[in-house]
Amino acid sequence: MDAAKEPTESILVFSDVHLGSDLNDAGPRVPRSPSVDRDLARMLAHYRAEGPPAADRWRIVIAGDFIDFVGMSVDPRHDEPLETELTPEERRNGVGSAEDHARLKLRRVAKRHAEVFDELGKLVADGHALTVLHGNHDIELHWDSLKDDLRALIALSVPEDARARVREAIEFEPWFFYREGVVYIEHGHQYDPFCATSFILAPVSPRDPRRVERGYSEQLLRAIVRRTPGLKEHGHENRGLGSYVAWAFTLGVKGMIGLWTRFFVTVFDLARTQRAYLTEAAHAMRREHDQRVAERAERLRLEHDRLKALCSLQSRPAVTTFRGVLASVMLDRLALSVGAVLLLATLTVLVRLGPLAGYGWHGVGVIVALGFAAHFYLSAGRGSVSPAKHMTDRAARISKLFSAPYIVMGHTHVPTSVRAGEATYINVGSWSEEDDPTSTYRAARTHAVIHQRDGKTEALLYEWHPVEGPRLRGS
Repeated sequence: MDAAKEPTESILVFSDVHLGSDLNDAGPRVPRSPSVDRDLARMLAHYRAEGPPAADRWRIVIAGDFIDFVGMSVDPRHDEPLETELTPEERRNGVGSAEDHARLKLRRVAKRHAEVFDELGKLVADGHALTVLHGNHDIELHWDSLKDDLRALIALSVPEDARARVREAIEFEPWFFYREGVVYIEHGHQYDPFCATSFILAPVSPRDPRRVERGYSEQLLRAIVRRTPGLKEHGHENRGLGSYVAWAFTLGVKGMIGLWTRFFVTVFDLARTQRAYLTEAAHAMRREHDQRVAERAERLRLEHDRLKALCSLQSRPAVTTFRGVLASVMLDRLALSVGAVLLLATLTVLVRLGPLAGYGWHGVGVIVALGFAAHFYLSAGRGSVSPAKHMTDRAARISKLFSAPYIVMGHTHVPTSVRAGEATYINVGSWSEEDDPTSTYRAARTHAVIHQRDGKTEALLYEWHPVEGPRLRGS
């Protein structure tokens, strides 16, 4: 290969591996299936041995949520001193999103998932390149020292004389990866109000700039899901208020009290976050973010207005408004239900025994009708928990901003390939599943391969089969 000539690349994309998701020091542990690491390592080894059919090298793009910094709940050991003092929330739920906290987590993950790290290192050592996009579960990659640690850990298994070259071939993208005429890739969480961050290029907390700010779902995952036996991370798109209340009663008195205590402490914390977005610190974050958008446009040689238009497509995070906080956790509907029950009980007594006896049951009927109308109104305000439809819509609009025949995302864990506007939208699914034969939560083990041949770009969605290797999705 001519050293002066930029190498041509085929692109291998996968997403949502969630390494470390079952590391939980204080709550119930749902083991991660060991077959995921084995299959992912074999997939990487396969493409390393095969090489790209129409280019000089592979460009591996991990489209977010490679490391599950949010999903793991780990406590520091006596030989792991931290410079950033633990907050009360971190003492309850494990070390948080501060720079040194995230570096501690990464060391635990690398030890637990050495097989994946080793195979990535070998692939890059063979001359291929790696780009890691930030997702909502690994937004901690905002910290530069954490990026350096990840580079070093991936390079650890290769010969010493190749480690510097491996580290140099690993890059990070906090927002999106774009190759004109080929592909546009981002994680997709910015189109999900339950997971979006307000300032993707400046994601620090307005309450404490030593920490990155997590979205609504991530805070509930740490405080509620990881601490409550039987409560899973997935499946919430099909559950309503009644389902959660009924399920809480199955925990028994002690379990229900513990759950509601954690719930209301978390809601109070979300409300404090919402108020912080009204402060001067948040305004300074916006100014910093806007400056970084301008700098990024210049570095990528893209029009600044195009990136501003891309920003305008992002969802407003639920945690930035008080209404959003209440609607997200369905407290508005819970308050309505409790109020309606008390009002109906009072009216019933007054109708049957009191001064309203002559008015019959018409008033009760009106209250019931108004209650149902208010319930449906508040339900609409919460929006859908599943962002899949919204992401497809945004992919169509992105296709008008960026000249790429394929728009690729992750986040939903559901692989798909559909026409969206002027491009094909591909969701590359996930590599995360529970080690439970009765669970329906299974990793799709899907990935996209993107080639340029004879001046044309082709993208194919594959699933990894442990015997057959890569198998075309749907074949």
